Amino acid sequence: MSTIKMKRVLTTPALIAFGLAYMVPLGIFTTYGQVTVLSNGHLPIAYIITLAMIFFTALSYCRMANKLPIAGSAYSYVQYTFGGKIGFLVGWAQILDYLFLPILNYLVLGIYLHDTFPFIPAYVFVLGALISVSLLNFIGIKLINSVNFTLIIVQLIFIVLFVFLAFTNVDHSPETMLKPLQISPHDFSGLLSGAAVLCLAFLGFDAIATLAEESNDAQKSLPRAILWTVAIAGGIFLIVSYSAHLAYPIWSDLIGKEDIASLYVVRRVGEISHLSGNFMYNFFQAAYLTGVFASAMTAQTSVSRIFYAMGREGVLPKQIFYKIHHRFRTPYLSIIFVACFSLLSLVLELSLVVSMISFGALVAFTFVNLCVIKSYLGKVKGSTGTAIFKYGLLPLIGVLLSLWLWTSLDATAMIVGLIWLAIGFIYLVYLTKGFKCMLPSIGHNELNSIIKD
Repeated sequence: MSTIKMKRVLTTPALIAFGLAYMVPLGIFTTYGQVTVLSNGHLPIAYIITLAMIFFTALSYCRMANKLPIAGSAYSYVQYTFGGKIGFLVGWAQILDYLFLPILNYLVLGIYLHDTFPFIPAYVFVLGALISVSLLNFIGIKLINSVNFTLIIVQLIFIVLFVFLAFTNVDHSPETMLKPLQISPHDFSGLLSGAAVLCLAFLGFDAIATLAEESNDAQKSLPRAILWTVAIAGGIFLIVSYSAHLAYPIWSDLIGKEDIASLYVVRRVGEISHLSGNFMYNFFQAAYLTGVFASAMTAQTSVSRIFYAMGREGVLPKQIFYKIHHRFRTPYLSIIFVACFSLLSLVLELSLVVSMISFGALVAFTFVNLCVIKSYLGKVKGSTGTAIFKYGLLPLIGVLLSLWLWTSLDATAMIVGLIWLAIGFIYLVYLTKGFKCMLPSIGHNELNSIIKD
């Protein structure tokens, strides 16, 4: 058993930076065209709906992070609430989301940079990003935190400039300013479909919970960071989407161009601002790609901590996953494993990877909400009505909304996700010798030691 522990160096601002880096503030442009067309030009309203939906699950993560401030996020919460077998399957499903997000980021970096520098093969950029991300993770979370702040600042500078130019160079008549916010009954179904797609933009807030054992006051800092991250990201998405619609109000022109719609918008802002050449386009490329790099870093950090938690439990080989580097105090073998798995980015197609990501996150969202109901309802002091509202109704809404989002998953995502779960179930049968044995786990004394450390 590892006796070396990770460094508790992360404050609430550092955790917020980690969460924002994971989500990518400029990630709004990834789905801009698709959701603008789905919502008939009402992307800001779709973001408001999404933010309202995700709020309930974020509250449940806050409650569980306060109760169990340990690495592992949803895996650990379900493990100690519903037992090892269900916890293992939820953790296994969650791994699917976390493992493929770095791959997605490496693919995007390779595609965009190869397009800019066509004489360099895409795999060179993929390998360069993979190696540099892994080295930064290996050296330590404190360095990751410093890099995150820098990369987020680059994105925020672009966002501030984009919003300023959009607002100062458009018609300020009430008709123009209110058009993105005016909806009619026939827009509603498209808004809901768009809101389901936009939930992908918030999938990273649970990554903050994986850093519980590297937070200096986890029971307070984790819940604060989760809520602040959701609020800040939601605010950025709303402001940028509204500004983009002001600058490019004829959304119907984007039909058939959804994948590259953001480039049209960015170029339009540059044109109406009379900036020279492709300044905004080039600035956007640089800011967006630094955001993707930051997301790759934080995604690898998060999944390595989940592997660390599962290795500590003994459901994954301890000699590999429950190892902390004596100098850098990072789960270095888990990091190396994730890096090796990410080599799949050299052979996988982008569309296939995208379809795999949301399955595991929705499993985690559903069960974290259920954890709150089982852990708190009827077990806390105070008014019965208040308890039912906080620990019953709110997480139940989160459960129902998470299940509703499953209806938006495409067939490929469902097939891959179910196959992945089937593999996990077979491995669970092996671990428990046909369910005749208990899953290995850490004892209550060690758990208490981790929480109180």
